[in-house]
Amino acid sequence: MADEKIEEKPQETATEAPETPGAGAPAAKNKGNSMLPWIIIAVVMLVGAGSGLGLGLLFAGNDAPATPTAQPQNQPPAAEQPKADTASAAANNSWYFDLEPVVANLNEPGATRYVRAVLTLEMSGQISVEKGTALLEQKKPLLINLLTIYLSGLDIESTRGDKNLKRIQFEICDTFNERLFPDSKPLINGILIKEFAVQ
Repeated sequence: MADEKIEEKPQETATEAPETPGAGAPAAKNKGNSMLPWIIIAVVMLVGAGSGLGLGLLFAGNDAPATPTAQPQNQPPAAEQPKADTASAAANNSWYFDLEPVVANLNEPGATRYVRAVLTLEMSGQISVEKGTALLEQKKPLLINLLTIYLSGLDIESTRGDKNLKRIQFEICDTFNERLFPDSKPLINGILIKEFAVQ
């Protein structure tokens, strides 16, 4: 009987040993603890790399490349190169010419309706301000006449809404360019409406 009791105790202790925290549990715990510093290091490195990339993109400019570009050997340095074409640079420097107010009766049968328009011409920089102003002052009676005839052909419906106003701007610009510059490139870039009142 004593032998039976001794044999039972080792079996019970053998089955109970893995369930109770013993020598095997600290080894698993230490294994998890040994991975934690590596995970933290990896996360810190990823955050650092991401923030470095983000700051680099934030402060990177489109003005100049980071590395200098090599110039072709047959061209002089940038300081000695000729300046860009003055005609293309002048094209960006548009200037403006105000027309006198024009009042015209609209084409409305049975009612007296009229439009009062005050326009500004946007002139290309390809024509100088002095030369262009002299030309426009000389041709101003023609421009006022063309504008009055054009506006008299409109009815009330063709003057309403932004689409109609944009169409009117383009048609006036085309008409003026055809009459002022028939054999050359158009020098009126656009028509600006200062006032367009229909009554």
